[in-house]
Amino acid sequence: MNPYQEFVNSMAEAVKRAGTLPLGGFPPAPRPKLPQDAPKALFFSPHPDDECIVGGVAVRIFREAGMELVNVAVTQGSKKERQAGRYEELRHACDYLGFGLVPTGPGGLEKVNPKTRREDPAHWAASVQVILSILKEHNPKVIMFPHDQDWNGTHIGTHHLVMDALALMPATFECYTVETEFWGQMDDPNLMVELSATDLTDMITSTTFHVGEVQRNPYHLSLPAFAMDNVRRGAELVGGQGGAAPEFMFAALYRLRRWAGGAIQNIQKGGRQVPRTMNIGCLFP
Repeated sequence: MNPYQEFVNSMAEAVKRAGTLPLGGFPPAPRPKLPQDAPKALFFSPHPDDECIVGGVAVRIFREAGMELVNVAVTQGSKKERQAGRYEELRHACDYLGFGLVPTGPGGLEKVNPKTRREDPAHWAASVQVILSILKEHNPKVIMFPHDQDWNGTHIGTHHLVMDALALMPATFECYTVETEFWGQMDDPNLMVELSATDLTDMITSTTFHVGEVQRNPYHLSLPAFAMDNVRRGAELVGGQGGAAPEFMFAALYRLRRWAGGAIQNIQKGGRQVPRTMNIGCLFP
């Protein structure tokens, strides 16, 4: 028998077995003790579950960098009948990870997409003001949000919503920006963050609290494959074309920049790889 057939079969069987595991209901994951004046990192999630799926960097920031991690629920999905339920699932997912949670209003923001930005400036401006007020209230050291080509309209809309709000912040405001990817891959990520097996397990487990969504589509089971493929891509996109792959099993890709002087700024030449043996706080001195 071809030994690679056994390899493929074992992976398929593992995914099949994982499909029978419980959804949600797990006790909280271990979390660090933070001082009351800990700096904050905000994760602007376009939909409930993005904080789990692409939040590997958020998990590591929370656990290693001494920052309070707060998830901002930009929307609660487009289905009115599911918005309350999705927010409750999100609350449980954040409780599991130890993340704080900030809503943008009852039911979340609506029509967060490029079309609204172009064609309904009044509605868009009101949404920008909501994000602006959250930025001013929390004064974050780091913010995370989708990149501008993340395919899904709400993901792209969230990118522009955050960027438009940043442009209205006082000129003295500075923060690090970490752009995420899920639906549309970045052509130019500059950061590959290794994920430990524990980090990835907790990302998957937190995703299972979004019960209604993973019952519809068990995408939590594909996260290991997604994280493994990021190592393949990141080896060249972040490490350089023809570069040797790092000895990572799982990783996530991001774009790290900085907001300062009223504009986005590049802060590093080339790409950077952050192994799990390095404290991720070194990225945010």
